[in-house]
Amino acid sequence: MAHPKPLLGVLSQNQRDTRIDPEQSVRVQPQFVTVVNAKRKFVEVSPSFCKLLGYTEEELIGKLYDEVTVPGTNHIPITWQLFMKTGYLFGIWVFAHKSGTKLFVRFEAFARADGLYETRMELLAAGA
Repeated sequence: MAHPKPLLGVLSQNQRDTRIDPEQSVRVQPQFVTVVNAKRKFVEVSPSFCKLLGYTEEELIGKLYDEVTVPGTNHIPITWQLFMKTGYLFGIWVFAHKSGTKLFVRFEAFARADGLYETRMELLAAGA
């Protein structure tokens, strides 16, 4: 019975020496980004986040995070207290599109050195 050759042994020397050119590499960025202050008000929102929720940037800036969260889904006061203690939080959040559609996102939030709080998200699902 023949033994399979290790993959590295099959690759040519040229293939093994291939290096990634930083100028040609793809930058991985979160799909949606928000920045809030200590009162949970939006101070920065990415254009993609605005589009996701169906609002303009002007409509979201100054709005409470709570106002675009589906009521009763994320226990905001408890979640916010935990976040204030740890400076880091991750999980699933349920936003409401301007039309009322529920948007489920995976998020990672952290306290920034400038005293603001940044959240990076990706959409998992949307539904009634």
